[in-house]
Amino acid sequence: MKNKYVFTAVLLAVILFAGAGLTVLYLHRQDVDDGAEQLTVVTSFYPMYIVAENVIGNCDGVTLENLSEPQTGCLHDYQLTPEDMKLLSGADVFIINGGGIESFLAEVAEQYPDLTVINACEEIDLEEDNAHAWMSMEKYMVQVQTICDGLSAADGEHSGNYAQNADEYMEKIRSLRDEYSDLPDTLSGRPVVLFHEAYEYLADDLGLEVAGVMDLDEERQVSAGEVADILSVIEEQQVSVVFAEELYGKDMGDTVEREADVQVIYMDTLTRGDYDADSYLDGMRANLEMIREAFE
Repeated sequence: MKNKYVFTAVLLAVILFAGAGLTVLYLHRQDVDDGAEQLTVVTSFYPMYIVAENVIGNCDGVTLENLSEPQTGCLHDYQLTPEDMKLLSGADVFIINGGGIESFLAEVAEQYPDLTVINACEEIDLEEDNAHAWMSMEKYMVQVQTICDGLSAADGEHSGNYAQNADEYMEKIRSLRDEYSDLPDTLSGRPVVLFHEAYEYLADDLGLEVAGVMDLDEERQVSAGEVADILSVIEEQQVSVVFAEELYGKDMGDTVEREADVQVIYMDTLTRGDYDADSYLDGMRANLEMIREAFE
């Protein structure tokens, strides 16, 4: 019986000792985790989020958030909400497209003067009053590199990861560009009409001649005179294809297809979607395929 008590006492002592050791180890690991430096990156809207997602990858200690909902689209008249301001108050880096798309930027700068802002269009010559640079694969790669450089400057610890991830992403973009490398030669000088200014960058990449632009959005009221003018352009310039966004351009697209010998294709401006890292590549490939089929 005595041996039984001794065995029980020893067993309890071992359990207590092991428990104490595990507790110390857990507390130590918790201290290390709590002391680790965290970086919070916020992007202004969907296209910038997709770039940042690819550049950041799986870097430990880096949190990525998006300011607007993924279905918001462009931010021309976007109004910051209290939730947006709360999100920005905890951010270390704010990635924007620039070029005037983020009209609320002055308010952010005033509220958070120490916030690091990365302007993805900083190294790009933009079309006048048109900052949809991501619609050009060439300019999009410049944005990727600018965001990579900005993140590396803000977080030197992960600069190697950012550089490697950016290189891998740009290689995917180059591969997509090369897949459709025949289009610029085939389409060079061909006239096209645009129902969204974002397509100017894509048209320029492909060597198309922009014969006319009618920038349509939810607030755009089109007059009968404007319709007549665009129909005249289509006829005089012998335009066979119109680029439009279905959300705002479907009514006008139906009108011109009824009135003129022209095909309207509804393409993606790549401002909405899910958060899949390859969504830009998938959307741009679909656009290019539609263009190829339309002109063939």
